[in-house]
Amino acid sequence: MTGEEYLLGRLMTGYTGQTVPAVAEAFYRRIGFSEKQLDDYRTRFGSFGEYAYPLPHQYRRMVDRETLSIGGRYWQVIVGRGHSPEHASLYCPALKLIISGDQILPRITPNVSVFPMEPEGNPLEDWLNSCARLIGILPDDLLVLPAHQAPFTGIRARLNQIIDSHRMALARLYEQLATPHNLLDLFDCMFGRTIREEEIQMATGETLAHLNYLLARGNIRRYVDDGGLLSYVADADARYIDTDDAH
Repeated sequence: MTGEEYLLGRLMTGYTGQTVPAVAEAFYRRIGFSEKQLDDYRTRFGSFGEYAYPLPHQYRRMVDRETLSIGGRYWQVIVGRGHSPEHASLYCPALKLIISGDQILPRITPNVSVFPMEPEGNPLEDWLNSCARLIGILPDDLLVLPAHQAPFTGIRARLNQIIDSHRMALARLYEQLATPHNLLDLFDCMFGRTIREEEIQMATGETLAHLNYLLARGNIRRYVDDGGLLSYVADADARYIDTDDAH
């Protein structure tokens, strides 16, 4: 597997049975989680290892654009980032086939989130850059085998759809932040529906990924409001420009 995926897996399984770090609880408290939501987070924390096989103590690292021989065919490792740190897809030119995993899905998009471990992270920029890179290096006549839903064709059209969906979400957020908002108040703007309690953590991470992207570009400002919660507002001196940089 890739190096960053291996190390992240080791880290996540290493939390098994541990209590929530104080910085992680403070992270969600400043976002506005209720005591019930914090209790739910404490209950789920460290459970990843209970659902995963233990990782081996040795592994063989795969790297981007490396060629592997599998089943008598040459397969190229294509790395994408954003959903996870170093996601590997496998591309076989002879078969006109790519095993895309979570990197390219036919109808949904994988979660791109900011987590307490890296609160200032900007995974959405990594994600958009990866999608644009894949458009540039992969031919359009591939059969795509995704990790979810059915196989499909039209990889470049789908990648452009994924990019556009995030760009539209960014534009909606920027418009909504003409007035200050706390993060949890932005779910309707981001997702256009009510978020269920079991979705709160993922929805929080994805919304924060979009906010951090706008922060990194200087489009919005962040501050702590009178209630001690993080609040976001469009920067009056900045203008959101919906460019074609990602294409």
